[in-house]
Amino acid sequence: MAELLVRTRTARYLEPAGDPGWFGPGSVTWLVHADLPSMLVGGLSALYLQTLHPGVMQGVEDHSGYRSDPFGRLQRTAEFIAATTYGGDALAWAFVRKVRSIHDKVTGTGPDGLPYRASDPDLLAYVHVTEVASFLRAHQRYSGHLLVRADKDRYLEEMALVARRLGAAEVPVTTEGVRRYLRRMRPELAGSPLARRTVAFIMSPRPGASLLERASHRVMAEAGVDLLPEFARRALGLYRPSPARLTLVRPAGTLFAGALRFVAGSSPLLEAARARAAS
Repeated sequence: MAELLVRTRTARYLEPAGDPGWFGPGSVTWLVHADLPSMLVGGLSALYLQTLHPGVMQGVEDHSGYRSDPFGRLQRTAEFIAATTYGGDALAWAFVRKVRSIHDKVTGTGPDGLPYRASDPDLLAYVHVTEVASFLRAHQRYSGHLLVRADKDRYLEEMALVARRLGAAEVPVTTEGVRRYLRRMRPELAGSPLARRTVAFIMSPRPGASLLERASHRVMAEAGVDLLPEFARRALGLYRPSPARLTLVRPAGTLFAGALRFVAGSSPLLEAARARAAS
């Protein structure tokens, strides 16, 4: 049954023959996104960062079903990343059009009376930058394959393509550009009570989780906190003393990443995309 599910999931990544997709086999994006443990930790860290933006947070609170179906929302996000990373051109565009149509419907007014819309190019840019920056940090810490500066910049330049096609404003394409962007955004970010409640919800294991699931979730959640910039940890009330992070969180995260990598094996989507591009 498991083999059948994997074949069904990867079938659409095998066509059309010869299509390299948006990035191709030689891309840094294919390499970074193939490591499941670091993508999971980086994804959690990105979510924490995104709660600091009032517009992003209010849109999620008003229109997302993350409290009633948190894993469903994460799965949809993962499917979008997978399709735009490893899918052929048509599949990637189909997912982008779908997300853009959803964003067009997500509008409202925040507690401060200011309107927000998910299709706002500046808001989309913030979500994009927090994701790619977090994925890179996690990859550097937990993948076991360090990227040099040129490869990190290449990854950011590649991923900017997805951001632009979603409608984001100009996004940074270098590591230095990302640092300047986040520094510039800091006055607009705040660890509001809503942001702190949301992060606490994300960090909590699902009801009824087994002891192993609870331990795994805790390790991932703390590893994601460890990746955050210092200002973000403090804004969200997630301050952790450096000795605890260095002697407990990082070794536990490394052990978890290795165990998950051993169990999960190589990425079936990466293998399917390589077969498609080479056929």
